Amino acid sequence: MNVLVVDIGGNNVKILATGHDDRRKFPSGPKLKPQEMVSEVRRIASNWKYDVVSIGYPGLVRGGRPAAEPNNLGRGWVGFNFKSAFGCPVKVLNDAAMQALGSYKAGLMLFVGLGTGIGSALVNQGIVVPLELGHLPYKKGTYEDYIGRRALNRMGKKKWARHVAFVVKRLISTVHPDDVVLGGGNVKELKKMPRHCRAGANVNAFLGGFRLWIQPAAQHGSKFPFTVAK
Repeated sequence: MNVLVVDIGGNNVKILATGHDDRRKFPSGPKLKPQEMVSEVRRIASNWKYDVVSIGYPGLVRGGRPAAEPNNLGRGWVGFNFKSAFGCPVKVLNDAAMQALGSYKAGLMLFVGLGTGIGSALVNQGIVVPLELGHLPYKKGTYEDYIGRRALNRMGKKKWARHVAFVVKRLISTVHPDDVVLGGGNVKELKKMPRHCRAGANVNAFLGGFRLWIQPAAQHGSKFPFTVAK
C-alpha cells in the first residue's frame, strides 16, 4: 500500500509519499481552505502513486474528522469530505498526535509539541490518545500562553525555556510516562532539554502518517500495531 502523508501547518503544507525521500511543500496561511489544500497537494504529488492519504490536521479531530475550525487557516474544514476530494480512503489525525505516533518507541510516551500553539498526545502500547494540554490554566492564562510561539517572541528564549521546563515537569509528575518527547518547530530553540526528555523532529509526522495505515507496525521500526483512541 502506498501512503501519501499531508502535514498541514500554519505556514506550510508538507507532503511525503511511500518510496520517496523528497518532501514537498507549499505555503498555507490564514486564507487556506480545504479544497485549495487538496488541489495543490494533488498537483505537486501528481507524479507520485498513492492508494490512501493521512492528514495531520492543526486542530481538534473527533472520529477521524475535523471537529473545530483551525486557528491559523481559512474556514470550511469541519464537514469537508476529504475522501471524495482525494478520490481514495483518507485518515485525519491531529497533527501533534501524528507526530507523536511517529516518535513512539515503547511504553507510555508523553508528547508535547512546541509550535505556534501547544500540541500534545499520549501513546501507550501503540494506541495514540490526542490531548489538549495547552488549554490547561497556568499563572494568568494557559500553558499555551507561556510556552507557545507568542510567548517565545514576547519573553525571549531564556525565560520561555524556564517555563517550558516547569510545565513539562508538572506534566511528567501527573502522567508518570516512561518516555517524554518534545517536538514541534520550536524545540530547536531550547539550548538544553528538560530532564527526562528527548527532542523529536517534525519529520516524525510523516512516519506517524505511514503508521496509521501500514500493518504490522514492525515495518516502521516498532512491534506495535497502531490505533487511535476514539
